[in-house]
Amino acid sequence: MIGEKRRLARLLLEKSYRGGDFVLTSGRRSDYYFDCRVTALHAEGSRLIGLLFNDMLNNLDIKGVGGMTMGADPLVSAVTVTSSDFGRPLHGLLVRKEAKGHGTGQFVEGLGNFNGGDSVAMLEDVVTTGKSLLTACGRIRSAGLRIAAVCAVLDREEGGREMLEAAGYDLLALFTRRELLELAR
Repeated sequence: MIGEKRRLARLLLEKSYRGGDFVLTSGRRSDYYFDCRVTALHAEGSRLIGLLFNDMLNNLDIKGVGGMTMGADPLVSAVTVTSSDFGRPLHGLLVRKEAKGHGTGQFVEGLGNFNGGDSVAMLEDVVTTGKSLLTACGRIRSAGLRIAAVCAVLDREEGGREMLEAAGYDLLALFTRRELLELAR
């Protein structure tokens, strides 16, 4: 899948990577901004993200994938749609930032496709500190599911991996910033 990974790197650099002076969600300043949603909502980008995450997760015994809305929404969709190509349909979960204010008042959407104790992989577009991914994992665990893997399109290599490891998770990333820039050339 190196050809697909190289093509995704080029699309990400073209559509999602911007140089400049930015304030990130974490409050940190950065000389680049990575808006993965632009690529994840692009037809070819979505297909490539789905294929590459499915390839990454192929050896794990999971029933589905989930992530924090809104960054993970197109990632979850890409993986669920392409999962049948790998001979194992995966279901999706979306984790709300705040509990639903009406109806069931739940944090997690899609639970009807899972049973208590099922294993899932958590997806994130960009990991900087790892805080939002840890929040999503906590909500998924509170819903009775197990976390088999945490994954990102981009690891900014700014401490998120270490924070996730301290919480007991190993981050699997399609790219680090360095890898993204090298592969896109």
